[in-house]
Amino acid sequence: MSSTLLALTDRGAGVPLRELALVGLTATIITYLATGWVRVLATRWGAVAYPRERDVHLQPTPRMGGLAMYVGVVFAVLLASQLPALTRGFVYSSGLPAVVVAGGLIMVVGLIDDRWGLDALTKFAGQITAASVMVTMGVAWSVLYIPIGGVGTIVLDQVASILLTLALTVAIVNAMNFVDGLDGLAAGLGLITASAICIFSIGLLRDHGGDVLYYPPAVISVVLAGACLGFLPHNFHKARIFMGDSGSMLIGLMLAAASTTAAGPISQTAYGARDVFALLSPFLLVVAVMFVPALDMLLAIIRRTRAGLSPFSPDKMHLHHRLLEIGHSHRRVVLLIYLWVGIVALGAASTIFFDPRHTAAVMAAAIVIAVVVTLIPLLRRRDDPADDATSEVYDKK
Repeated sequence: MSSTLLALTDRGAGVPLRELALVGLTATIITYLATGWVRVLATRWGAVAYPRERDVHLQPTPRMGGLAMYVGVVFAVLLASQLPALTRGFVYSSGLPAVVVAGGLIMVVGLIDDRWGLDALTKFAGQITAASVMVTMGVAWSVLYIPIGGVGTIVLDQVASILLTLALTVAIVNAMNFVDGLDGLAAGLGLITASAICIFSIGLLRDHGGDVLYYPPAVISVVLAGACLGFLPHNFHKARIFMGDSGSMLIGLMLAAASTTAAGPISQTAYGARDVFALLSPFLLVVAVMFVPALDMLLAIIRRTRAGLSPFSPDKMHLHHRLLEIGHSHRRVVLLIYLWVGIVALGAASTIFFDPRHTAAVMAAAIVIAVVVTLIPLLRRRDDPADDATSEVYDKK
């Protein structure tokens, strides 16, 4: 690991690895310490999740964990603004201040929902407002590369840029909100996806000699990864606190901001017109890191719409519910989803360092292993039907 970091430093000047690690560690420590305080506060305020029919937890559990994560984010961003190696990311870009302001807004919307509850339309309006604030402060997709039909690079006008950024941000926010159904699931996915974007951003910094335009995605993603890591010990099964909508929506918005700021500076001349994969890689990374939660969200919308229900009406048929049904324990379900998202996200991010053909081969082998691991309970059930009862008893513990 150390040799890899040294190679990155040598091959690309201006890659502040130690400073990024310090900022991420700060977010981890502050979030970890703040979560205990928020847990007490949530209990006193009555922000407690009582078990419902569609839930898998059995005991009343405080939520509002997103407040602790946001505290960690703010402290880490403030530290980054004081580090000489990272201050250029604040001087030449508004991405980091935009994340603090818009992230605070969407976190407050989530806090209100965690405590008193909000209807789907009001929550959606809050998401649009937070995303609009982020766009207004300068975080927006500006360039797209379309390889079909010889279209090439498209510079988006202001309206198209705003609409694309709003749609992407709201989609990622809701995807993370949909997938937050098991202890440690959203925090772990946030950690994995943010780490993937951070790896990709470090590659961009290396390839562009420390260009200041690539500092924001690196800082945003490492801060988010640190906040998720600091919250995870409190949230992994059995959770002592839930992040609630205040946390899941904050993760979604920061992932959108990191992806947008990573893609924004890239143009057709960045890597060369023939290197199609490099030009498409930022968008592909967004798709990759959100593949599993987005697929779960899409299937939920289709399922509910076909049943004549609202797309936002809750049910107990999400991906994690189905994995529980086939015989996986609570912890194994979470680790399985970590595995699937990690394969896709880290595989996509690694293409900036390795030949995409080699990466694809490794990913294919990893997917085969993941499929086998996922289907093990079904294979055992064929051999011994008694395993069904054993798995059911184990999951209830």
